[in-house]
Amino acid sequence: MKGTVRTALISIAALAAMTGLVAASVPLYSLFCKVTGAGGTPRVATGPSPARGAQMIEIRFDGAVMKDMPWRFLPAQKSMSVHLGETNLAAFTAENLSQDTLTGTAVFNVMPAKAGPYVDKIQCFCFSEQRLGPGEKAELPVSFYIDPAIATDPDTSDVHTITLSYTFFKARQQPAAKRAAGGPTSEGRS
Repeated sequence: MKGTVRTALISIAALAAMTGLVAASVPLYSLFCKVTGAGGTPRVATGPSPARGAQMIEIRFDGAVMKDMPWRFLPAQKSMSVHLGETNLAAFTAENLSQDTLTGTAVFNVMPAKAGPYVDKIQCFCFSEQRLGPGEKAELPVSFYIDPAIATDPDTSDVHTITLSYTFFKARQQPAAKRAAGGPTSEGRS
């Protein structure tokens, strides 16, 4: 009997630890990428873009959501050709497919990773949490430029296409659930 109780307690503790790790994985991954530069983490621009260069590069966009996030999230356009150093504006569309108000946070990645230090974001929806009501759609912009120094770095001489990829996760803190059309919330109130 003691062995069964001990096994059950160990199993419960392991399950609780795994649940805690899952809940902390998004902020920990974001922190890890910012500190180490892993995953092609782009820089946040501190000023306007440098002078526009003649060289162009193709930027591709990718949007995804985690399984537990009932949103549709897609780039408004799949790609664009940009001049190095020129400020550009791209947009993504997010739609809440659920009956509850949900808050999401986006993590970003740059591929190839070696291009990450040359992607400068001026403004991005990924800098803050996004809240959408039931059935609500929103256009989420990102303003960026590609540092012209990418053209003189021997390590990036083979980079002609950069992919900016964003994945939305449910934020850890969700608003009190509000149902569409005045229906009951998940707490049982209208």
